[in-house]
Amino acid sequence: MSGPQEAVLRGELPDADATRGLGRALAAVLRPGDLVVLTGDLGAGKTTLTQGIGAGLGVRGQVASPTFIIARVHPSLTGGPALVHVDAYRLGSLEEVDALDLDASLEESVTVVEWGEGLVESLADDRLEVSLRRPRGDVGTGARAGDGPADDPDGDLTDAAAGTRVVELRGVGPRWAGVRLPVVG
Repeated sequence: MSGPQEAVLRGELPDADATRGLGRALAAVLRPGDLVVLTGDLGAGKTTLTQGIGAGLGVRGQVASPTFIIARVHPSLTGGPALVHVDAYRLGSLEEVDALDLDASLEESVTVVEWGEGLVESLADDRLEVSLRRPRGDVGTGARAGDGPADDPDGDLTDAAAGTRVVELRGVGPRWAGVRLPVVG
């Protein structure tokens, strides 16, 4: 359900290149202080989207999943905002998020948080929520795409880059009122 201060856009991304392309298009509307909260199951394209955002922002370094380091800062090569890329998968509480001291860099950077739903919304009144889903069964192995690591003990999501994703963009708060989000699909 969207309120008067929420812009919502839905569409499909046929492959990883389209997902990165959406990220580049989003970078054009992002500005310092923006918080982007990414949700989606394992292999849904959260890091791929963040790679596109990083490319669009012109940041240094390869944007990769920060799972084991929790957060990585990619400085701008173009004089724009840095990209702070956070993986909250292993974080279990707001206290653990607060320990990262993300609010110190929020105003100067674009902060993208994977697995952040339910944990980081209090960091900013305004945020862009991006939900990525791969329809179940859309993986070459027959594994269900919505399954997480516990349901796929062999890590048999052999073609995680393949398959159409369904994406929903939701701008929350006054910052996003009237912002033209990129067209998807």
